[in-house]
Amino acid sequence: MTLLSTVFYVLAGVLVGSSAMVISVRNPVKAALFLVLSFFSAACIWMTLEAEFLAITLVLVYVGAVMVLFLFVVMMLDIDIVRMREGFTRYLPLGALVAGIMMVEIALVVMSGRFELDNLARPAGHSADYSNTRELGLLLYTDYVLAFEVAGLILLVAIVAAIALTLRRRPETRYQKPSKQVKVRKSDRLRVVDVPSGPSQDNVK
Repeated sequence: MTLLSTVFYVLAGVLVGSSAMVISVRNPVKAALFLVLSFFSAACIWMTLEAEFLAITLVLVYVGAVMVLFLFVVMMLDIDIVRMREGFTRYLPLGALVAGIMMVEIALVVMSGRFELDNLARPAGHSADYSNTRELGLLLYTDYVLAFEVAGLILLVAIVAAIALTLRRRPETRYQKPSKQVKVRKSDRLRVVDVPSGPSQDNVK
């Protein structure tokens, strides 16, 4: 077994273990931290496959932005851990059934003969001027340009829907009215009060 194979198996074991801890721990903060570890392990595996751009993007976008946002939201919310644990055993049989079906499917795919070591071909090494970002861009905008445009359209619709839901008028919420704010005058907001200087009459003995 080569050094690269050993590194892959170690990172894959860490990835599988941390993924299992994400769905098994009951503390949401610990689950988010294990998810960060899963992202780092996946990024390291992509680095061994010469997908440096995807690895850096995974770390910067998901670990550096999305997971930090998740941690802030989870830590600011007052989550009742005891109440979360009450419903864990109720959905345990269904979760075990779904997990069992997924494990059987993965085993059937792995045992199909397509993942034997003789059939797996690692990408050949590239020269120093090889650009992973350039190759990824060429692949996206040539072979997968339709799927890329459809994904962009779906994201655009999601953004518009999120903005539309945010701008809904609620009767119990107070809103600003710029048309009235620009017409306001100083006399409507400011009042000058003449306060006499010197000691107060109550303090005079």
